[in-house]
Amino acid sequence: MGFFSRLKESLTKTRQTFIEKIDQVVTGRKGIDEELYEELEEVLIQADVGVNTAMKLVERVRKGVKARNVQEASRLKDIFYEELAYLMGEKVTPIQENAEGPTVIMVVGVNGVGKTTTIGKMAYQYKEQGKKVLLAAGDTFRAAAIDQLEIWAQRVGVDIIKHQEGSDPGAVAYDAVHAARSRNVDVLLIDTAGRLHNKSNLMDELRKVHRIIAREMPGAPHEVLLVLDATTGQNALNQAKIFSEAVNVTGIALTKLDGTAKGGVVTAIVTEMAIPVKLIGIGERMDDLRPFNPKDFIDALYGKKKDDE
Repeated sequence: MGFFSRLKESLTKTRQTFIEKIDQVVTGRKGIDEELYEELEEVLIQADVGVNTAMKLVERVRKGVKARNVQEASRLKDIFYEELAYLMGEKVTPIQENAEGPTVIMVVGVNGVGKTTTIGKMAYQYKEQGKKVLLAAGDTFRAAAIDQLEIWAQRVGVDIIKHQEGSDPGAVAYDAVHAARSRNVDVLLIDTAGRLHNKSNLMDELRKVHRIIAREMPGAPHEVLLVLDATTGQNALNQAKIFSEAVNVTGIALTKLDGTAKGGVVTAIVTEMAIPVKLIGIGERMDDLRPFNPKDFIDALYGKKKDDE
């Protein structure tokens, strides 16, 4: 099964709460009236598209109906597809790389979103491309986080920079940047803590780690990747806002799209945040973390077929 087919399968629950609900609203209706638009908006909000995006999308559909002089409710689904595609765009935004090497990627996000797994899968994929990869265990507050990352390093076959539990994350970042240079590493992936129970401390710490990386290697980090869990729905948007206040988040990796009914949050993230979704995770396999393609996402959401399936 190709990646598009797996993406389509992973979006089954989201399709049921999103596209199929829109079908239900439209089916059997003769004309298009205000009540229909209100129901459409309600479906979108329930599908975790978010209030702002739902209103924006329905407004675009309303204008689309008027511009095309559409009378039949059955044609609304096609207009909705077009307007959703317009809002999502077609641009695939790759992970930034430093041509002069090493590429430094700082990975942030709360505990439990799949941060360590994302780092592990990225390390595997970079290694498969023939790149030399180094991991840095910057979440020094949880012994389990250091152990987890070390297991991934062994599994993938890459080196890791780690200190003892409770040590200074800034010192880990400092050592990792210098090790990456001296060992001629292509990609350095730096894990960070994700404790949101004391938000101000965490954010101060992230800023400090970011400053140290930038000081030791001008231009770095080349990417600050925020890992979000799709199953948290609208809460993912709140997390994106919190982390953006602390550090300049340059991209989002959205994990756990498989098995969630809340995949509609992708639409909210793309349209409401000025941060591109760069990676999506749809399963446990090493290659189930892929670049985010908005067009493929919408086609998979609609259950469309691809030529290469």
